[in-house]
Amino acid sequence: MTATSDNYPKALIRPVQYRDLNWLEGITTETNQVAQSSLSFSEQLQQVRRWFGVLKCLRLFPNSFQNHFRVYVAELPHPSDLRIKQLKGFIHISPFNLGRSTWRVERVMVACDQEQPELLTNPKGVASQLLRHCLETVWEARTWVLEVNVNEKNTLALYRQNGFQPLAQLTYWLLGSELLQTLSQENSELPNLLPVSNADAHLLYQLDCVSMPPLLRQVFDRNPQDFKTPFFKGFCSKWQQWLQQKEVAQGYVFEPQRKAAIGYFKITFSRDGSQPHQAQLIVHPAYTWLYPKLLAQMAQIAQKFPSQSLELVSADYQHERQEYLEKLGANPIEHNLLMSRSVWHKLKEAKPEGLHLSEMLQGLQAVPRTPIPSRFSWVKQPINTSEKNQTSSQNHRQKIENDCFESSEKIDQD
Repeated sequence: MTATSDNYPKALIRPVQYRDLNWLEGITTETNQVAQSSLSFSEQLQQVRRWFGVLKCLRLFPNSFQNHFRVYVAELPHPSDLRIKQLKGFIHISPFNLGRSTWRVERVMVACDQEQPELLTNPKGVASQLLRHCLETVWEARTWVLEVNVNEKNTLALYRQNGFQPLAQLTYWLLGSELLQTLSQENSELPNLLPVSNADAHLLYQLDCVSMPPLLRQVFDRNPQDFKTPFFKGFCSKWQQWLQQKEVAQGYVFEPQRKAAIGYFKITFSRDGSQPHQAQLIVHPAYTWLYPKLLAQMAQIAQKFPSQSLELVSADYQHERQEYLEKLGANPIEHNLLMSRSVWHKLKEAKPEGLHLSEMLQGLQAVPRTPIPSRFSWVKQPINTSEKNQTSSQNHRQKIENDCFESSEKIDQD
C-alpha cells in the first residue's frame, strides 16, 4: 500500500478530542510552524487544554464561541495491524466574518510531510481528504480563504489542486526597536484621532470597504457587525490579554467634512517582551499622507512598553504603504499569497449522475409543430402547399375508386 497509488487509503476524519492535544502539540513543534495571528498555535493549545470541556459544551448551541478551535484530525490504520489507528494530519478552520459566509483555513499539517511529501501533495492524500471534508461539512461557507508562504511549494500545490486561486500578495514587514524610537520623535499631531467603540462600527466598515479592491471586498463579505465587540467576547478578550501579558491599543482618524473615517490602527503589545508587537493599519487611498503620522503615533505608544520590534503587513494593492516602508528601512520578513476558493467549485466537481442536462435542455430546441386552429375553424386546414396537394390527390383517387366500384356494381346488376 503506497501513498502514490490511485487507491490511496481513505482516512477516518473526526473532530479533535482531548486525547489528541498532546499529538497536536508534538507535530506543531516538529514542523516548527507558527500562526500569523496574534496567538501562536501552541498558545491556543494551552488555552484549549484548560477549557476543553467548556468549549465542547458551547458547540451544542449557537454562540460566539461555537466555532472556537474547530479542528479535525485524520486517522489511518497501521500497515502491520489494521486495528491500530494512528493520527496522520489535522486541519484548523475558523469563520472569517460574523455571517459565516466566508471561512478561513488556518493551517493544514501532515505528519512526516518532509520525508513523505506525497502525503501532502497527492490529490488523494491525507491533506486533500481533510480539505475536502471541511468543504463538504461546512455547508454555510460560500467562500474559503487562506494564506500560504510562497516558498512552501508543496503546500501551495495542495491548495491549487483543491481549487484555491490567488487573490493578493501579502508582505510582512518588521520595524526594529531603533527604528521605532526614531519614529517616535517625529511629529504625530492628529487633531481628530478618536478611540474606537461599537458606535463607530459603521465608519470602520466603510473605511474597510474603500481600502480594498471590489473582488477582495466580495470575498471577505464583511458587514458593520464584524467591527463590533460583544460584551461577553470583549470580557473574555481582556481576560486572555491579562493572562498572556498583552495589551491592545486602537484608534481611528475622523474626517469631519466627509463625516468618515480615513485611518485606523490597532496594536497588540507584548508587555513581557517575548514576542514582537503586531499592528493592523488601514488607510483611505485618498489620504496616504497619514502613513507617517499614524506610524509615528504607534511608535510613541510603543515606547511605554519593553523595547521590541513591530510587525506590519502590506498588500500588493497598497503601493504607497510598500514604498513608504521601503523608504523607511523596514525589513521584509515573509511573503505570503492570499488565496480563495468559491463554493461554485462544488457544482463543477459534483457531476450528479441523476441530472441529465441534455434531456432537460431538449425542450428548448425548435421543433416544428402544427398550429392550434382557431375556434372559428371547423375543418382542419393543411399546413402548406405540399400537404394541400397531397390531400387533394388522395381525394381525387378516392373519388375515382368509388366511381369504378359503382360502375362495376351496376354492370353486375344488369
